[in-house]
Amino acid sequence: MEHILIVEDDLDIANAVKEYLYTKNYTVTIADNGKIALDIVNSKTIDLAIVDIMMPVMDGITFVMNLRKTHDFPVIMLSAKSEETDKILGLDLGADDYITKPFRPLELLARINSQLRRQRKRNENYINENQKQLIIVGGLTLNDEKKTLLVDGEIVKLTPTEFKILNLMMKRPGVVFSAEEIYEQVWDSRAINTDTIMVHVRKIREKIEIDSKNPQYLKVVWGVGYKIEGGN
Repeated sequence: MEHILIVEDDLDIANAVKEYLYTKNYTVTIADNGKIALDIVNSKTIDLAIVDIMMPVMDGITFVMNLRKTHDFPVIMLSAKSEETDKILGLDLGADDYITKPFRPLELLARINSQLRRQRKRNENYINENQKQLIIVGGLTLNDEKKTLLVDGEIVKLTPTEFKILNLMMKRPGVVFSAEEIYEQVWDSRAINTDTIMVHVRKIREKIEIDSKNPQYLKVVWGVGYKIEGGN
């Protein structure tokens, strides 16, 4: 259930909107000024805020300006027709939409739903992009963007070359890479040095295997090359 924050000092309006949104299955919290609203967003998960411009203690413009330093959820500004300049300023500072008082509940709901759909899509895209950076094989999790490795949830430090070798093989688990392929792709050279590869493989095993002499992940296919498997 998505959580909407109403920042409005006119409690008649705030409570009317709250009751209406309750009927649409939203969780709703009310703050009567921007200062209280900032305390709320720093202590609760908020999915969208409806913010009046004119309020005591901290107005809506100042609230949005401070909010955007740390939060990116959608903000819909409430404005009177006489507050045209403030409305434009609010949009410039990071508000996503505005609605002019008086407004119809159905219009407000349509704008809320539109903003939340966009936010869900942005969140899905963010998650998908991050997942593209993760390569998972068994208990190994490689982050291609941050250049980090987790082994059973624990961070394991790799040298840049070790990371490149593991990255190459984890992207294609079960595929056997010859020493020539590894050297060409990691060192960008055809002048192969098999001893160098063997040393790096041994060091990687020492870091990722429980028993490096009986490896679960990084295995030798004798006479052919090396491969990564998903563990026993």
